[in-house]
Amino acid sequence: MELGLATFADLASGVSPRQRMRDLMEEVELADQLGLDVFAIGEHHRPDFLVSSPAVVLGAAAVKTERIRLSSAVTVLSSDDPVRVFQDFAEVDLLSGGRAEIMAGRGSFTESFPLFGYDLDDYDDLYAEKLELLLAIREQTHVTWSGRLRPALENAGVWPRPVQEPLPVWVAVGGSPPSVIRAGSLGLPLTIAIIGGQPAQFGPLVDLYREAARASGHNANRTRVAINTHAFVADSSARADSAFASSYLSMMNRIGRERGWPPSGRREYEALRSPTGALAVGSPEQVAEKILYEHELFGHDRYIAQMSVGAVAHSDVLRSMELYGTKVAPLVREEIARRGAHPEKPALT
Repeated sequence: MELGLATFADLASGVSPRQRMRDLMEEVELADQLGLDVFAIGEHHRPDFLVSSPAVVLGAAAVKTERIRLSSAVTVLSSDDPVRVFQDFAEVDLLSGGRAEIMAGRGSFTESFPLFGYDLDDYDDLYAEKLELLLAIREQTHVTWSGRLRPALENAGVWPRPVQEPLPVWVAVGGSPPSVIRAGSLGLPLTIAIIGGQPAQFGPLVDLYREAARASGHNANRTRVAINTHAFVADSSARADSAFASSYLSMMNRIGRERGWPPSGRREYEALRSPTGALAVGSPEQVAEKILYEHELFGHDRYIAQMSVGAVAHSDVLRSMELYGTKVAPLVREEIARRGAHPEKPALT
């Protein structure tokens, strides 16, 4: 299983955008040095997050790293243009020598829609239409295409072309069954963000995805699934809580006030970091156990940890990353390899 990291480059600590960008480059360089598999950067159009154009930042990361795969998390495809998205990520792919990926989503925030002149009433139709066009561009250099919400293309050439053929495109979802079915029907890899509740609740979505792939003639055994959760690693559970809990709750409550969620406190946090909850927080052994528990549920191919959450100190994030790469990753990889060789044996305890 691939192990990676994702970040929204939160500015909640009050750090300047210039310093946060420097910190972000330090994070991706460290992830590469640790031998992690993927680093993903989110897109937002708000004052509390740094990155509005993941491809620009990933281009900078491409020349500072050697092997780690570089992805958006997500590209808000509904309010962007598929031609420009493909061109931008083709450039990242060329800069990185074939390590770019697009994680395409509808977006959990909606600021980009009025910003770029789109109607929120077309929220899902925009995504479906633009994903169709993005995949057409990926398949052929000259594209003829027409839709309802974007001007048509007639034998239009799209350059440059990437190193990878095809350029990887993942569908990212937060729990919408129609989006999961769309990913399966198209035979595209799926990323599920689990930011609350219990991971077991998402099992039916993974089953639905694989069944949709099968029904559309794709080999379900070749489908790929990634799971993305909030995570934090420290030398002990107490130290992890000390560094992470307050900032995490502050961020979730800040966003929750906008969306009408009930407030969360220590009781909710403890439930989420319990053995069956969504948070992967604690010692290296505890975090490895949570990742392995989820692997039993989903049999997924990639796990992505989001550690730089809210106002968590940059130094603590770097230490968490180091433990993730040097302690958690070996435990997870060894156990998954063992399970593959001896599937009848019980899980690591």
